This record gives sequence, structure tokens and C-alpha cells, in this order.
Amino acid sequence: MNILENDIERILVPEEEVASIEDSMAKQISEDYADKNLLLLCILKGSVVFFSDLMRKITLPMQIDFMKVTSYGKGSTSTGNVRILLDLHREDFSHVDVLIVEDIIDSGRTLSTLVEYLKMKGCRSVRTCTLLDKPARREVEFTPDYVGRIIPDEFVVGFGLDYAEKYRELPYVGILKPEVYKKKESLD
Repeated sequence: MNILENDIERILVPEEEVASIEDSMAKQISEDYADKNLLLLCILKGSVVFFSDLMRKITLPMQIDFMKVTSYGKGSTSTGNVRILLDLHREDFSHVDVLIVEDIIDSGRTLSTLVEYLKMKGCRSVRTCTLLDKPARREVEFTPDYVGRIIPDEFVVGFGLDYAEKYRELPYVGILKPEVYKKKESLD
């Protein structure tokens, strides 16, 4: 047992359900992109676990790339400002169909901004894929193209999702005990 599991209130999405979500999503993406030039775009760091699994389950040739984008400062709330920390540099934007892979969507700001940004760069198409969607937190109008699971407005970690760079390695998505993040934020 991982010592960090003591900070988990309960498991929201068990490991087996995550695998099932990945299987069905990969099947649909493989069908939808059969005649396209797929560029699977991982949003670092949280998406890397989901991205890695999904990439291996898609049955098409593809290219992969990475961006690091954030709207969070210190703590657990969004600043509302989207910043690109690692950009995508290519010369063939007009020849690729980008599928952005994200771990979770809550406010919608980051992905809606990123979609428009990639369209401005000239990508042939830009769609989005997320393991988790938290529409109760939406601040902008945004609907992802592929959704693994809609979740309630809870603070979740595991399967790549973190709090203060911890909990990413948990093999499931769990709800973090409020006292864990409230205690730390009161110290900051």
C-alpha cells in the first residue's frame, strides 16, 4: 500500500474502470481518425499516464507531441490566466489533425484557449479528449469531443492527477481528503 493512500477519502474511478474507459475511447478514436493524419497531443504533466495508455490502445499510425499549459498558481484553484510553458513547434500544422489529450477539464479555460491557439497556428483540425470532465466547474462554454467520465465537483488525484506534485502514481482516481489541501493552503 502506498502511504499516500491514507490521504484518499474514497476511490472515485477504480483502475479497472479507467482501463475500460481507455479501451472504448481508443476504439472510437481509431474509427473516427481512420482517414486522418492523427497527432496525439499530451498536455503535461497530468495527462501523461492517460495519454500513454490511450496511445498504445489506438490502432492507427500517429504522431505524438507534448505541450505544458497551466492556469493554476499555487494551491488548488485556477488563476484564470492560461499560460503556455512548453509550446508546440512544427512546420506541418496544416497537414495534421490534432487530438488534445487532457486528464481533467473543470473551468474549461485552458482547453478552450488551447483549441483556439492551435487553430490559429493552422492545424487542419483540433479536437479534445479528456479522461474526466467536471462540468459543474465550467466557467466558459466548452464541450470536449471525447469524455471518459463525468465526475462531481470533488478534488481528485491519482492516475496522473496531482496535488502539490504528489499522488500522480496512484493507479486509480480518488477524492483527496479536504483536510490535506486545506491544511497546506492555510500554511501558504
